[in-house]
Amino acid sequence: MSEVYVIGTACTAFGKFPDLSFRDLTAMAWKDVFADSGLEDPARLDSAWFGNCGMGTFGQRNIRGQVCLTPLIREGLFPERIGIMNVEGGCATASQAFQGAWKDILSGESQVALAIGVEKTFFPGDAARTLEIFEGGIDQLNPEEWQAYYAAAGEASGKPFQPNAGGGTLFMDTYAMQAAWHMRHRGTTQRDIAVGASKNHWHGSMNPKAQYRFEVSVEEALNDRMVSYPITRSMAAPIGDGAAAAILCSREVLMSLPAAVRERAVRVLACSMTSGIYRKPEEPSLSHHAARRAYKAAGITPEQVSIAEVHDATSFCEIFQAEMMGFCEPGTGGRYVAEGHTTLGGSRPINLSGGLVSKGHPVGATGLSMIHELVLQLRGEAGQRQAANVSVALAENGGGVIGFDEAACVVTLLGR
Repeated sequence: MSEVYVIGTACTAFGKFPDLSFRDLTAMAWKDVFADSGLEDPARLDSAWFGNCGMGTFGQRNIRGQVCLTPLIREGLFPERIGIMNVEGGCATASQAFQGAWKDILSGESQVALAIGVEKTFFPGDAARTLEIFEGGIDQLNPEEWQAYYAAAGEASGKPFQPNAGGGTLFMDTYAMQAAWHMRHRGTTQRDIAVGASKNHWHGSMNPKAQYRFEVSVEEALNDRMVSYPITRSMAAPIGDGAAAAILCSREVLMSLPAAVRERAVRVLACSMTSGIYRKPEEPSLSHHAARRAYKAAGITPEQVSIAEVHDATSFCEIFQAEMMGFCEPGTGGRYVAEGHTTLGGSRPINLSGGLVSKGHPVGATGLSMIHELVLQLRGEAGQRQAANVSVALAENGGGVIGFDEAACVVTLLGR
């Protein structure tokens, strides 16, 4: 297989930014990723993959990347006439953009490719418009299918399906049912989930780009406002805005760049995507299958992964994904987190960025923010939250829902 490298990453601060436009966030991410890449001429870029979920709610339903990049082209900061591919995959959007750029280079179609994800989900005083963005992540044409599935899953988990009963989104209710099933059938406790939430808020307190930069104790997480039992507010990702990006290149291009650029380059070992099905609750998820494909493609085992960023839309998700990634046995994820394995200084730190619950979750940018964190860690540039001896890093990013699966999941492996 051809070698593909990440030579630049960037991530804006995540938060609620009503005064920043999509074009503003795009420009911020592009300027930062271009500066980080060490490229001297933007004309070296051959293609771009632009990820976004919610711009249609603002009225821009098509040609989103072209619209957002036009000012940069006009100013001579972005190359004219290159292909700009628009991508949407729910919360996995940015990872799909990354995979598209990676495949462009693998195919030989491009030598240098950009992946960028840009999102705004915060509407001051208008929660209905925020909800409109997220509603696209579940089947709107055949709702009777997921309604019947969740009714049955509610009986199996001991948590009846009562959407939005706690004021959260339908997605929080589906995650809560999964957590309740795991608690009932695998022995996970709400305290295990709270330990993971507290840990990631501590990680996030050290991340200058995080939306929440404060610590939360285990007891505070347990006693916070209930969103959908067993998930409290501290255990759930917030609404917010932001952008993230990566520049990838071929080995041939990398060898032509200065030594300072080559020394910071990170290799893409594998990037695998799967799609969800209405699986039985006890069956492995789509992320399990994506991870196994990625490990096989990279020629490594889960034991060789040093650190990971996983899609913790709720803190239960980290417990579950630790199992699905093969870091611990099925049913032991709660104990794995509670024992400190996923904490900075633990045997395999997870979500050193703070994860979605602390770093934030502007859906179309999230996957590339994971890549940004892992590249920082592999380069040894993560500051206070730097893990020791990082050689292989994993990103797991899921989006939308099909029953207890996400609709799409991308697992990416990076290494030095």
